[in-house]
Formats: sequence, C-alpha cells, structure tokens
Amino acid sequence: MASGECNCGAGQFEIDADLSGVFVCHCSICRRFTGSNGIAVVLVANERFRWLRGTELIETWKKPNTQWQIWFCKVCGSAVPGENDAVRMFVPAGSITQGGDALKVIHHVWVGSKAVWDEIADAGQQHTEAFRR
Repeated sequence: MASGECNCGAGQFEIDADLSGVFVCHCSICRRFTGSNGIAVVLVANERFRWLRGTELIETWKKPNTQWQIWFCKVCGSAVPGENDAVRMFVPAGSITQGGDALKVIHHVWVGSKAVWDEIADAGQQHTEAFRR
C-alpha cells in the first residue's frame, strides 16, 4: 500500500500495490515540463489506484499534434497521477509520500533525446525511445 499527494496536499491518492520500479523519461517535452532532466514515474494498474480527494482540482494539458499529456494540480502546479494507457496510471515518483521505500529506477526511456548535460549513473536499463513490453 502506498499513498501520495501534490505539494499543497489538495490532491491525495492511494495505491493498493507494492511499488518497486521507476521509469524515467528523458524526452525534451518532459524536460520542459519539469525544468529538470525528465520525469520519474511509477506505473500502476488502474484498479490499484484511487483518488482520496482533490479530483476537481486536477487540470490536464495535451501538447498539440502529439499523444503527450500531463495532469497537474491547478492550485500548486504539481504533477499528479494521470492516464498512461488504457490499463495503467502513471504516478510521479516524487509525489509518493508513503510506501515508496523499495522504489528503484528500472528503465530510462527516450534516452536518445536526453539533454547533453544529463548523466545517467544508475543501473536502470536504457532505451533510445519508448519502452515496449
């Protein structure tokens, strides 16, 4: 079991699963969204994820002409969980406040697009583009 929230605490969620694997996206779109080397997320089955409060405060923005979309708290601007695909949510790893003690980076995606200053120093598997299971 894990839980988390945005920076202001207005959006809170719960995950009914043990968390372990973090995916880090290094694409230029994620870099611009976070202002850093990308975004670290955990993928969670839809049925294991539950909002506790704050869904009315969630905004989404979709980059035109792409499938890229982000969800964020309209109060504090923090990235919040959103739809990854039809069966999974992505949960920003930094928003997990409890139950993330076993988290470890397992995949780096869009490494072919990473910033020149971004040095990957962990053992996570690197993928030039998206990771496909």
